[in-house]
Amino acid sequence: MTDIPASNGRSRSVVRIKPSRADKQEMTRRALLQAAIDIVGAEGYAAATVGKITSLANVANGTFYNYFENQQDVFDQLLPFMGDLLIAHIRAQVDEKLAGVERDRARFVAYFDFCRRNPAFLRVLNEAEVFAPNAYRRHVMAMYEGYLHALQRSAGRNEIADYSPDELSAVVFMLMGIRSYMTMLYQYNFVGRTAPSIEAMADIYEKVLKNGLFRSVSGNGA
Repeated sequence: MTDIPASNGRSRSVVRIKPSRADKQEMTRRALLQAAIDIVGAEGYAAATVGKITSLANVANGTFYNYFENQQDVFDQLLPFMGDLLIAHIRAQVDEKLAGVERDRARFVAYFDFCRRNPAFLRVLNEAEVFAPNAYRRHVMAMYEGYLHALQRSAGRNEIADYSPDELSAVVFMLMGIRSYMTMLYQYNFVGRTAPSIEAMADIYEKVLKNGLFRSVSGNGA
């Protein structure tokens, strides 16, 4: 208990609640996961040894095995851990009142905002296909199923028309592919010029969704 001065000049007591044993264990587990994420983000999975992870997390080597069976076990948990954070971030950022193209644009912006705030995520994701294939597949399927349900709700509100369930399923992978490859433009600058801002990329994305790419233009003779 600690006494701190109040606005009236008198002191008031503040009770400090100590974290429980379970809380401390969860804090340590998250510290180890975050250390692994930071190392993978900077150097790749191959460099994320148990020794490096525990050193960065500031815990003893033996402590690692209280939470993970081995190095592969922690690798298998990195992407699901970050995937949960990604989903929570998108849900928090997207206004429930938005609908149709505007809602999907907001999801797009939220995804890239998460990438901006968590620069290690893309390397954790991209290298997982090789170093944590089971986690990679679970992550992709979780993203697919969540996105499909979102588009199905949009279709139910007549925001999307003329797509069968099978076609809508394929559309989900197309839209996920757009995000995946646009991260190369955003993060790696493959095209050799200054990458557009997140908002500029979202404007292009929204334009493609609204207008399509190949469409009849009056007076073009087509």
